Amino acid sequence: MRFLVIALMLVPWGLSGQSAFEIVQESDQKMRGRNSKGTTTIQIVRPKYTREMKMVNWTLGDDYALVLILEPKKDEGSAFLKREKEIWNWVPNIERTIKLPPSMMTQNWMGTDFTNDDLVKQSSIVVDYTHEIVSEEKVNGLNCWKIELTPKPEAAVVWGKILIWIDQADFMQMKVEFYDEDDFLVNTLSGSEPKEFDGQLLPSRLEMIPAEKPGNKTVMITNTLDFNIDIAESFFTTRNMRSVKSTD
Repeated sequence: MRFLVIALMLVPWGLSGQSAFEIVQESDQKMRGRNSKGTTTIQIVRPKYTREMKMVNWTLGDDYALVLILEPKKDEGSAFLKREKEIWNWVPNIERTIKLPPSMMTQNWMGTDFTNDDLVKQSSIVVDYTHEIVSEEKVNGLNCWKIELTPKPEAAVVWGKILIWIDQADFMQMKVEFYDEDDFLVNTLSGSEPKEFDGQLLPSRLEMIPAEKPGNKTVMITNTLDFNIDIAESFFTTRNMRSVKSTD
């Protein structure tokens, strides 16, 4: 019994009685759902120009995701597929399917400030990190837990550390800071304009801002998001990636 009491004292708990791990897990599950289909507008903002993309994406649990680019015309039909730990890219202009190596996960996705890993979430903030509540702060007027994520020794992850602010009422991820292995801030992701999608309250606007590129940011706006759709593992194949339509 004495050892049980000591173990419980060492677990960081939130106001709801949940541990840091449980808070991150609930927030992650809320973002993903069991499965989902959504449409998204992406605005790439640079000091001298702004360009826009549109895409549709499907997910099944944590292991399967498919992203189809709808606009601009020159990128129409390009697709990205995640199957467990494997990432594939279909490039229609050259009619070629490319398997992305782990070294490409840190690279920017299609000229945005999001990485390939941000898009398909090859690494998991639940499974690949340990979690600790470090403080409580307000973000956009919401009371949030500030939680530090540290990579597990065996995890193949992109970031050396992540700080995440999760609101205490609805478990929305309102702010995320991404640090490299030398503890330098690389990107900051801010959430705003919460909206209800299929019964879930989530930030509809995400802004990714690189720390060392003044005037640069990428805005991701969720237009539609449906959870618990009827979709099977067989949908997420390299064959289907080459022919999938937004209406599927």
